Amino acid sequence: MPSLLGEEPLSLTQELDLLAFGQRLKHLRRQRGLTLSELGERVGRAPSQLSLLENGKREPKLSLLKSLAGALNVPVEELLRRQAPNRRAQLEIALEEAQRDPLYADLGLSRLKVSARVPNDVLEHILALFEELKARQAKGTATPEEARAANAELRRKQSELGNYFEDIERAAAEALAAVGYRSGALSQSTVQALVAHFGFTVHTAPDLPRSARSVTDLRNRRIYLKREQLGMHTPRTILLQTIGHFALAHHKPRDFADFLRQRVEANYFAAAVLVPEAAAAPYLLEAKRDRALSVEDLRDVFAVSYEMAAHRFTNLATHHLDLVCHFVRNDAGGIIYKAYENDGIIFPADEQGAIEGQRLCQQWSGRQVFQARDRFSPYHQYSDSPTGTHFCVAHVDPSQEKDFAITLGVPFRESRWFRGRETTVRKKSNCPAGECCRRPPSELSQRWDGYAWPSARAHSHVLAALPPGSFPGVDEADVYAFLERHAITG
Repeated sequence: MPSLLGEEPLSLTQELDLLAFGQRLKHLRRQRGLTLSELGERVGRAPSQLSLLENGKREPKLSLLKSLAGALNVPVEELLRRQAPNRRAQLEIALEEAQRDPLYADLGLSRLKVSARVPNDVLEHILALFEELKARQAKGTATPEEARAANAELRRKQSELGNYFEDIERAAAEALAAVGYRSGALSQSTVQALVAHFGFTVHTAPDLPRSARSVTDLRNRRIYLKREQLGMHTPRTILLQTIGHFALAHHKPRDFADFLRQRVEANYFAAAVLVPEAAAAPYLLEAKRDRALSVEDLRDVFAVSYEMAAHRFTNLATHHLDLVCHFVRNDAGGIIYKAYENDGIIFPADEQGAIEGQRLCQQWSGRQVFQARDRFSPYHQYSDSPTGTHFCVAHVDPSQEKDFAITLGVPFRESRWFRGRETTVRKKSNCPAGECCRRPPSELSQRWDGYAWPSARAHSHVLAALPPGSFPGVDEADVYAFLERHAITG
């Protein structure tokens, strides 16, 4: 919810916010049988000024917003609701959004002004044709190469910022303050209060579409999710990631890069809520003074998964602890699913600079932890690489589909701040350049070259294939059928 302090225009700068506000104002005015002139007299504004508001072309100041709410006898929050007041308003907003899309503009059509005499089914047809146009364009542009390039660019930005996003930290802190959070691990009642704060209710659904982690019904303000989840994607985490989209005012993704950015931001919001900066930063600073930094302690104090704790450590390490670091999530075969660095470590990458989908060196701790006697306990290792020596701690986080190793590493000089630094395990890696683990030893090559025929296992990765659509990989037909089924049964 935008701040209601001062007389500056409200933070409704995104187009859909202004359009939804204008449609809601128009709907409430007509519902009460008022003309623009009559409403203008009640609030001391010219009809032309109110017309600009209703058409989404001007932001309201707080004083006018309060006057409008009083004149229409509704709470201010009712005017600020982002959901369209009815189907007609929803169609008009969607058409206005479509006409502002560069793809629509490229058609060279004159601007279509919609009057009350244009029936709903005409708008439905226009929008359906435009959605099909976008879908056909997506089939040609939503390629694995585009996905990897977008991911590499996002990771570059994260590295530049030390993986610390001040605006998301602020949004998480404001949400927590609104529900009275004070300190410690987030309780279930606090999570429920956050859901209610954003105007939703939660429903578990065993028939949730396989392609979605959660489904949100914006018409009935319901969030559906499954109860059975492990690792990073627990119901609580998925719920907060979903809430993150609305707390950060996300809109329907324009392309894959936008989709990826929104997903990263929503995940960051969930982590910032579960491990709040105001509580975690002082805790980590004290641990650093005691030379006892550890991901597992952060995990236990805030009751989150190991991956969540390691991810959150990267958010706070550079900004609060003056530490650079790297993070990797890989499977037992060494395939990287997620990675981040601002400490100079060199990950294997493709020609576009994408790391995800590449294979880690066998000597890295993310591979070695799978060979440890107790693979589910923290595994500490010093790794000598072409860019220097790093101290790493790896841990295997179980999940429903497969186990993943989570690694947090820092340059050798920073190991003095961490628990486990006394380890004697040390490995040497020349990857990703030079002779190391990528080529078999010469004696084995001489013996087996030409005498081996492995049958490759099909590899599935989030960036290996990119189905078209606003939410890549999500079966919209399945999702819509699910929502219709649950809307009827309630």
